Amino acid sequence: MADKVPEGSNARFATRIDPEKEGLSHEQMHFIRQVELQQWKKKTQKIRGRNVATGLAIGAIVMGIYGYTFYSVAQERFIDELDEEAKRARMLGPKTGAN
Repeated sequence: MADKVPEGSNARFATRIDPEKEGLSHEQMHFIRQVELQQWKKKTQKIRGRNVATGLAIGAIVMGIYGYTFYSVAQERFIDELDEEAKRARMLGPKTGAN
């Protein structure tokens, strides 16, 4: 598509070139580098935004797993405390032939 000539014109439009073979001047090479740098900066801003969003999503997942783990451990302690209380109640309760 870059090598196509627009309709109604004989001028070449957006033709890809090889800077090494074309023999471009120093000013032309400098301009090409400036344009490439601007395009690179524009792309990196988009990529940086995506990276931030991805990092926040991964961080949220990690914090969710971390929080769930603490919640589960807290429940286990509560269950262990109930078991300890039941064990003490059985030890201190009246002794019958069934115990």
